[in-house]
Amino acid sequence: MPGSGPILVWLRRDLRLADNPALFAAAQNAAGGQLGLLPIYIWAPEEEDPWAPGAASRWWLHHSLIALAGEFGGIGIPLAVSRGPSLPALLSLAAKSGATSVYWNSLPEPLAQRRDEAVVAGLAAHGMEWRSFPQANYLHDPAAETNAQGSGYQVFTPFYKHRLRALPPPAPLPAPKPRIAPAIQPPTTAISDLGLLPAIPWDKGLASTWHPGEAGAMARWRSFKRKALASYGTRRDFPAQAGISGLSPHLHFGEIGPRTLWHAVAGLAAEPWQRQLEWREFAFHLLHHFPQTPRQPLRAAFAAFPWRKDKASLLAWQKGRTGYPLVDAGMRELWATGFMHNRVRMVAGSFLVKHLLLPWQAGARWFWDTLVDADLANNTLGWQWIAGCGADAAPYFRVFNPVLQSKKFDPQGEYIRHWIPELSALPAPWIHEPASAPPLELALAGVELGVNYPHPIIGHEVGRSRALAAWRSLQAPAD
Repeated sequence: MPGSGPILVWLRRDLRLADNPALFAAAQNAAGGQLGLLPIYIWAPEEEDPWAPGAASRWWLHHSLIALAGEFGGIGIPLAVSRGPSLPALLSLAAKSGATSVYWNSLPEPLAQRRDEAVVAGLAAHGMEWRSFPQANYLHDPAAETNAQGSGYQVFTPFYKHRLRALPPPAPLPAPKPRIAPAIQPPTTAISDLGLLPAIPWDKGLASTWHPGEAGAMARWRSFKRKALASYGTRRDFPAQAGISGLSPHLHFGEIGPRTLWHAVAGLAAEPWQRQLEWREFAFHLLHHFPQTPRQPLRAAFAAFPWRKDKASLLAWQKGRTGYPLVDAGMRELWATGFMHNRVRMVAGSFLVKHLLLPWQAGARWFWDTLVDADLANNTLGWQWIAGCGADAAPYFRVFNPVLQSKKFDPQGEYIRHWIPELSALPAPWIHEPASAPPLELALAGVELGVNYPHPIIGHEVGRSRALAAWRSLQAPAD
């Protein structure tokens, strides 16, 4: 039970009122003891280095905090905002508000866990009470599960079967009811003073695409459930169709809880989508058990892989100028909206690490800065999967053909036409491979290869052969 003062609720990536275990427990205890409740957010990117939020994530965080402040204002509680470091900020807020307890929800990242350990020691040294809750951002505690050998799972299927045999996750908790805030209000930093927004306004596409915050998350979820959940299994691979939920950034920032989503589809024919929720859980599980993987391959042999260094090719990939329309469309969608369809992420990622032989870490770092749903666990799992060096990885010798992928999953070229307007007049099938189009087709469509759209920076068969040769060199026995 808390002491005699208000309870601080330290918010991190749980920016919501509903199904927030730390907030719920604090509200319950504060109500029982007639104590105040004070939610706080501390901006301390230096504590997350080298994985401090990227530019797109900072944009999202700014707007999410504004939305959260409004949600708390609706129940009569102000949101306090402060700059880090975390422990001094907590102690300062506690001293100014009279708080004697701090509650928070745990995070899976190794850096966050080390920070929490230091905060626990510091709070204890100052005679403050604390409580940490392990199940706000995932369905089950990733630290509590191991395979038959007592270690972490490295293959998704047995992990998923284990989850299916387990008890369902607890039901989501309600949001706290309106209440009286602490009588003494500590000073707070204006959200605009955190410097989260870009100095150069490149964020118009993000603003027109997304609505950060708990209300935005719930609106997107209701729309997906009504329009696309039933057909998710058959439409989710087609980027021109509205077949995905788009909830990943809301989940990452904790604007909606996974337990809310899990129980909302109970009894529905939603196994393909629930399976994706478990893929997200698998990523948390891997990061907990293999904390080195954001920088190092899980499969140790890949540490010696002969990656190339080629700044020009990396820049062409980043800017969507590879000459492969599906890859380029995805990279341009990413830059414009902070998001990329998952099927296209796989194709674009495969092109970087296999056709271009550039290290997966370079792709992960670019995604980290440009994705609004940049999540260390999921980003690491995805890149190591496509590079063939991680858990449940696609074999390295499986090299996506970006032209065939384009024809299969964007058959009429609608996705390509949207993001690459200079190709919009090309008919299918040439829109998938303009380099193979007859000169007359190119001329009629106003496409000048090498002028307004690039030639392919590498041929598919050349890139594939080079990738397989590099992989075989890794498999060759040492002399």
